Amino acid sequence: MINFVTKLQTLFTLFIILLLCISIYITINSQTNSTNKKEYDNTFENTYVLKKELEDAAQRIIELEQRLQSLETRIPKKYAEVTFLNYLKKRRILITGGAGFVGSHLVDTLMLQGHDLIVVDNFFTGRKQNVEQWIGHENFELIHHDIVNPLFIEVDQIYHLASPASPPHYMQNPVKTIKTNTLGTINMLGLARRVNATILIASTSEVYGDPDKHPQSESYWGHVNPIGPRACYDEGKRVSETLTYAYAKQENMNVRVARIFNTYGPRMHMNDGRVVSNFILQALQDHEITVYGSGNQTRSFQYVSDLVDGLIALMESNYTLPVNIGNPVEHTINEFATIIKELVGGNSAIKHVAEVEDDPQRRKPDIARAKKYLKWEPKVSLNVGLQKTVNYFKKELKLFRFVHSNSVTII
Repeated sequence: MINFVTKLQTLFTLFIILLLCISIYITINSQTNSTNKKEYDNTFENTYVLKKELEDAAQRIIELEQRLQSLETRIPKKYAEVTFLNYLKKRRILITGGAGFVGSHLVDTLMLQGHDLIVVDNFFTGRKQNVEQWIGHENFELIHHDIVNPLFIEVDQIYHLASPASPPHYMQNPVKTIKTNTLGTINMLGLARRVNATILIASTSEVYGDPDKHPQSESYWGHVNPIGPRACYDEGKRVSETLTYAYAKQENMNVRVARIFNTYGPRMHMNDGRVVSNFILQALQDHEITVYGSGNQTRSFQYVSDLVDGLIALMESNYTLPVNIGNPVEHTINEFATIIKELVGGNSAIKHVAEVEDDPQRRKPDIARAKKYLKWEPKVSLNVGLQKTVNYFKKELKLFRFVHSNSVTII
């Protein structure tokens, strides 16, 4: 029904534009070629009548759209079937940053499990379309709010995911990034303390900086440049962890800390700026695949569903120390560029450009703690996960091209 309405609206819009172009052409042509004032007056009168008819048609279209919107509200929205939970098992769960890449996948899983979800997002990097499939559901609530400001609600669990996570996003407004990870974390910890909720803080592998220990275990303190371009995120997350354990010790709170390693999958931003999205989009468009530096630096990539499973397992556990959630299979950036090029196909060449300041040279999680205490380890292979991600970006590119090819600007 919605697709039909959209197509109908598009056809009406194109029809109006076509008529308007014809009227403009007639007017210009008549003004240029008219030698008889009477003919000019007739043309002017015809143009005036045509313009009036166009205005009437536009008004009728507006009325039609209003009627269609009214009809849409009468059609029950179909949702995925969720598990029924009684009041003893159902939890009221807050997810900050729940409209983002990772948060929206976590929302899907917890909704299907039958819990009540409250998503809070300021939409700096999150998108409403990531959770639109749940809008209107009795178990779902979406709040447009910036957690730098206090929030007063009643919840049982808090997944604190709010923060830009890709370098282009968190470097765009470094002060805001720091505030989100400090003031925002204080506000969420304060909320958890007031309502006695369990809170999970989404930290990052970036707390290890450019590590001189490999692989990185949770006992490693890190090697971070406190004034570099990435410090707003790296140090922000380190302070976030410090705040969490200060609150836990002082207020006897129930806390969890997940150190998340590189994650990829559907719903990543097209301008995310990280390796996976960059390489896939460049390969799909037959652009050069740009590798920063030598390409010998390593990364470990996990599919988003594995991360979601790890976060939920950590929340449901009784383990309170930091836990690495990542895939220990390590690849160089050069290897990764080749894998994506072969998977996508095309004629993209791999090009090396200047390296990025403070770019970590090695990154691989030690997940022994997650295996032991959470019984968790990644399941999705790189090829399977990448194929799903490539398919997603293909659809996004097709939609992007369609929208821009059909956009018309009238001056």
